[in-house]
Amino acid sequence: MSCPQCPTGRVVDPPTVVYRDFYHPQLVQIIHPIEVINRHHCVPVPQHIYTYVERDEFCPAPVPTPVAYVRSRKKTKR
Repeated sequence: MSCPQCPTGRVVDPPTVVYRDFYHPQLVQIIHPIEVINRHHCVPVPQHIYTYVERDEFCPAPVPTPVAYVRSRKKTKR
């Protein structure tokens, strides 16, 4: 048996898409603003200050007073 000569045909599938991703670093500046506030507060702090006055007093002369003599007693045996 011989094979008849059939014309050859082509069937083409739709193309398959293949993605190849390439990543390249790109610098992006992110700015974070910071505000510093200096607050000044007055706080009362006690400071103790002492003053003094110095003076001299002159006393009158002492008046002589009689001196009392005390006799000591000897202990007696009973």
